Amino acid sequence: MMSFLAANNGLVRTLAVILPLSMIFTSVAQAQRGGGLSILRDAEIEHTIRDFAEPLFEAADLTPDSVDTYIVNDKSLNAFVAGGQNIFIHTGLIIEAKNYNELVGVLAHETGHITGGHITRFSDGLKGATAMTILGTLLGAAAIAAGSGDAGMALMLGGQHLGTRSYLKYSRTQESAADQAGLTILEKTHQSGEGLISFLDYLGDQELLSSYQQDPYARTHPVSIERISKLRQRVTSSPWYKAPPDPVMEYKFKRMQAKLFGYLKPGMTTLNKYPQSDQSVYARYARAFAYHKLHQVPEALREINSLIEELPKDPYFYETKGQILFENGFVREAGDAYRQAVKYLPSNPLIRVSFAQALLNTEDDALVDEALDSLKYALAKDPNNYFAWLQASIAYHRKGNEAMTRYASAERFLLAGDVRGAMVNAKFAMDNLPKNSTEWIRAQDILVTTQSNLSPNAQEKLPPLPDKKPDNDDQNGDHSLFFADR
Repeated sequence: MMSFLAANNGLVRTLAVILPLSMIFTSVAQAQRGGGLSILRDAEIEHTIRDFAEPLFEAADLTPDSVDTYIVNDKSLNAFVAGGQNIFIHTGLIIEAKNYNELVGVLAHETGHITGGHITRFSDGLKGATAMTILGTLLGAAAIAAGSGDAGMALMLGGQHLGTRSYLKYSRTQESAADQAGLTILEKTHQSGEGLISFLDYLGDQELLSSYQQDPYARTHPVSIERISKLRQRVTSSPWYKAPPDPVMEYKFKRMQAKLFGYLKPGMTTLNKYPQSDQSVYARYARAFAYHKLHQVPEALREINSLIEELPKDPYFYETKGQILFENGFVREAGDAYRQAVKYLPSNPLIRVSFAQALLNTEDDALVDEALDSLKYALAKDPNNYFAWLQASIAYHRKGNEAMTRYASAERFLLAGDVRGAMVNAKFAMDNLPKNSTEWIRAQDILVTTQSNLSPNAQEKLPPLPDKKPDNDDQNGDHSLFFADR
């Protein structure tokens, strides 16, 4: 199940796709107040990007686990490094890339920026920051540059997009160094640099356009005839110049591209690009999302079921089927589909969270323990998953465990940047959990962290703790268990 992490000038909220697809973009737009940035999370896409990137990191003598990759939901062509070893890739780049070689060429180039220690004006001072803090800071920087307190408005003014005003801009010397480092990385992995040249040729054609008409990558990564010429000279002399792309990687790229296209583009646009005459895996995958967005559920299920029949052990097809069923109210059937996805990919935390959500939405108390087990596993692997903590708070509330409900709420408020909410719930958790238990110690850490960020005067104005359990048990909204007054 795809989900969005929306950054709004430093405030982070997770917006999981728990509404029909036709509704989620409205929710995201509201959270972003008209034009912020969001990180798209999807098990398959994240796994595919890691498959592409990790061999590059290893060739660059980087520990793969030390480099994080994020997908930014933005239609422009862009990728950038920020806050240390964090690579951000726009959905627009993935959708518009001609092939796997182009995308991996860009990833190699960005890896070259990391190995070169290239620090942009924006990145300086953000090492160690979370992805959402980085995006939130960028929104704030753009707002200041535009003379507006509204980051979303600032990003929209005059066609401004991520990467303008040199916040992510590299020098031409840094660009050349990253080119050479990227090509060395590609050669070490026995891949051609032709895709990088092809991509830069496209950007070079934009040099005569005004800045607001250019893709952000062209503005933040200066392209010149001299640079492309120098790059081409080395690429054509490489023994791997004519090396064909790995067919497995190309297959994964096309699947990812089709999935993103179907998920993000209007339904009819997808059906025009991937007509019924095209019975490839990619086309059927894209059409499943297109029909889902058009509320044609039987057609969507027909497409995804045909893929499951062809590849019966593919976890991502079961995950997609679960999403289609869940978002159309078939929650028990969705749980069955997600259970199959977990069976074939038990280690993925995102799939486990979606599975738990479906179980909890059946309102069958007999399934709460299974949902909670799945959430515990997911949070052990991905403790910064806001939506997982939200579902955990729901599960603990269903079990009548108020202390753990409040502990889970404290964790999610902390991730959301809601200092007051985190502090109120952490205090309740500490007062009611077994002293020195793992959760008690963590609640204490949250309390100390939040108190240090809230003035004594603000602490005095906190509302009193609720003295009864909430009546609202809506699992599809932002389940506000003991929100501090914001």
